[in-house]
Amino acid sequence: MTQSVCTHQALSSFKLNQVTFEDVPFKDEQTIAQAELDTHLESQAEAVAPTQDPLTSRDRRIIGEIIEVQPESVRTIWIEGGITVWVQLAGGGRLPFDRNWFATRVAEVKATLPETPRERNERLSDELEEACTVFGLYHGEIDWLSFSTKLYQDGRFVGFVGCNQQGWYARPRQYGLNRVASSAEQVIASLGVRATVAA
Repeated sequence: MTQSVCTHQALSSFKLNQVTFEDVPFKDEQTIAQAELDTHLESQAEAVAPTQDPLTSRDRRIIGEIIEVQPESVRTIWIEGGITVWVQLAGGGRLPFDRNWFATRVAEVKATLPETPRERNERLSDELEEACTVFGLYHGEIDWLSFSTKLYQDGRFVGFVGCNQQGWYARPRQYGLNRVASSAEQVIASLGVRATVAA
């Protein structure tokens, strides 16, 4: 009777306990499930408490102009160690810059970058809100194309106010001559409204 002996030899390319993900043709189900859960939790957290974007569209335009990328590709920036400004891009890359150089470039670009209509309206709206607070007024719906609105005090119509190429203007009636001034507060005062006194 013949007896055969079977011996096992390891393959020459086999490395014991050194299996990598490239060697495995698929990811295990646990890893996939965890990644899906993390994505779901992240989207839920964003829905409940959306992160406030520290950069305005103007900030992105300035940074985009400095580093010569599209403004939408700028995700965020931060300063590390008071020396280095890091720009995080939406695609995942990061760019380091010297803080002093970056600050100089921001000042140069700000001086030459024109204000968009939306940025202008936001700036004018903020100024109008501050002036209304001083006089105890509130305003109706703002016509954003002409940046004009009606002012009220204690439910009583006070006048019209707006801003155009000549500056801030006001008039007490629908039709008539505009009273022009350099600030919202000055033009509201020209309507004869007195500033509220704190009690």
